[in-house]
This record gives sequence, C-alpha cells and structure tokens, in this order.
Amino acid sequence: MAEKRNIFLVGPMGAGKSTIGRELADKLHLDFYDSDQEIERRTGADIAWVFDLEGEEGFRKREEDVINDLSEMQGIVLATGGGSVISSQVRNRLSARGVVVYLETTIDKQVARTQRDRRRPLLQTSEEPRSVLEKLAVERNPLYEEIADVIVQTDDQSAKIVANKIVERLDF
Repeated sequence: MAEKRNIFLVGPMGAGKSTIGRELADKLHLDFYDSDQEIERRTGADIAWVFDLEGEEGFRKREEDVINDLSEMQGIVLATGGGSVISSQVRNRLSARGVVVYLETTIDKQVARTQRDRRRPLLQTSEEPRSVLEKLAVERNPLYEEIADVIVQTDDQSAKIVANKIVERLDF
C-alpha cells in the first residue's frame, strides 16, 4: 500500500487555510486538522484567552508542540496558524513531513476577510488592522515562500476552485 502523504497549508490570516483545507481533505479523502482548533481543544480555551494569559510566546510554544504532533501523522491536511512559520522548527518539520502549500492573498483581501473576526488576537490592538497585516506580511511572506512546494493565489476564487488547483499541482 502506498504511503499516505500530508499536505500542510501555510499563509497569512484570512488566506482561507481552514476553509480550503476542509475542501481539500474532502476531495482527497484525507483527515483535516486545524492547528488553532487543536490548541483550543487541548487547552479548553480559545486562542485569544491563551494569548491573554500566556502572551504570544506561550501561544507559539503550544503551536509548535501541536504542529509537531499533527505533522507526525500520515494522510492529513493541516491548516497551520499564520504565525507558525516564525519557528524554524515548525518550518523544518513541515518541509520534511509533507507537501507545503502557500495560500497567497493580498492585504486588501485579508482586511476584508478578517474585519469582523474578533478571534484574531494580533488584530485586537489599537493599531489599524491594515498596518498590522502589512507588518506581518513583510516578516512572514518570505518564510512562507521559503518552505512552499506549491504557491496558490486565493483571491477572488472559491475554496472549491483553489482546492482543485492544489490537487492539479500535486501528484496525489
């Protein structure tokens, strides 16, 4: 029997990692996981609470542990948190344990997709969301590109279309 492969979705908040990931997993008959949801499941609290209590550093440690555990599985689609790539350990594990797909999106789309979402701690500051997203893009986009096996643009396309494009580009 052929070894099952993993697909890891990386990209900024609002790129559609969770939505596209579910669609992709259904299409390929793989299990779907979302690292943020798994952190919430393990802690029994939402991401904002973890950020408030433990700060970003504590959250990133939890995220690193969860991604390590999940990426050891076989035959999964994993939607990672937008900031998970900050960790070189996470980047190395994702690269070594599966196919990394970078879901690329514009700042305009991120602003539109996240404007009503109160579950994103990095956007819950006095700073304008666009400014925060631009700073994060400068820091993180090169890291997404560094580990990406495939890059797919998500703007103005449905999750189903993006999932189909990913399948076309993979040899699954």
